[in-house]
Amino acid sequence: MSETISKPQKYAAVAEIYHSFFTGLFLTITTRKDRFAAGDLCFRVFRKQHHDKFLSSFEKLGLTGLPDAVACAQYHYLSNGVGGVPVEYIYESDEKAWVHFCHPRWMYEGTALCGMPIEVSHGFLKGWYGQNGVSLKNPRLGFVCTSQDMDGQYGMAGYFKVHDHDLAPEERLQFSPGEICPLFDPAKAPTLSDSNWPEERLQKANRNYAMEYVKNSLIEMAKLFGPMEAAFLGGMTAQLIGKQLYRDTAQLLGITGDSAADFGAFLAALINGHDDEVEVEEKGNAVHVRQKGWRLMRGTGPQPASVFETWNQLWHGALAVHNRFLVLEVMQRQDYGDDCFEWRIRLRREGK
Repeated sequence: MSETISKPQKYAAVAEIYHSFFTGLFLTITTRKDRFAAGDLCFRVFRKQHHDKFLSSFEKLGLTGLPDAVACAQYHYLSNGVGGVPVEYIYESDEKAWVHFCHPRWMYEGTALCGMPIEVSHGFLKGWYGQNGVSLKNPRLGFVCTSQDMDGQYGMAGYFKVHDHDLAPEERLQFSPGEICPLFDPAKAPTLSDSNWPEERLQKANRNYAMEYVKNSLIEMAKLFGPMEAAFLGGMTAQLIGKQLYRDTAQLLGITGDSAADFGAFLAALINGHDDEVEVEEKGNAVHVRQKGWRLMRGTGPQPASVFETWNQLWHGALAVHNRFLVLEVMQRQDYGDDCFEWRIRLRREGK
């Protein structure tokens, strides 16, 4: 069945799950630990994202040679647009350019916005925006935040500015809530070349956008909280997201039945939506799904067991809604040195 599901459908399903998973992690940590822990994790995730993606994307987005403040603002406008995030860009001068993240906010999907503490907002501002001048080797470049969602204003907004003096570390991110972002004119905003960014590439980039945030969240959670607590916090979130998102993603993938074979098709479509190789085999009354490669964690080096165990709870959560009388057993694990991840899907034994 997986072969009949289109790539765009698979990409969309993967993006939807990871988008919600990323948001859910911050809600879980805020409520089960505290708002400061959520802010710390946000800082670490966005600082890692910054180091991984910021400078390496300049050429792809056509930003090479632009003034630093303008390049930074255009980066956030274009890169977030590729990820499906509504952002406005306003040029004021070569030394000052604005960004405005509009509602609805991608990171705080739906009613999740009401549960996010301001420490999460400060986390990504410090992790990414306050680091741009350092990465560009411009000690005078900083970011001035003029609005945040949690302080009751008009979204997240601010401007990159080249100051007239070198900035101390605490000056790289400043707050000026009395300033209002100018009006956005789409005709004056930068655009991506249609030839370089065809529709399929944009769909894949949207999926990658959500996957990157989840990947780095799982890695940084294990470092920040330790593997055991990370597995608990992440696994609880993954279970809930798997359950909450199952019906929407199953409908998107055209999965309508509730058998082991149907869930095998669901899981296989999602694996293929990561661009990992997948095999499905029926053995007796069970269905085996094998995943070769793990694109989500590709190139990250060895990770603690909590990373797989957290991620795997997405599929346990989904199965609980698909058919609560089925079980999902892990037979092989690539993170333990096996050739693949292999799951067995079967009915619970009577009396168990």
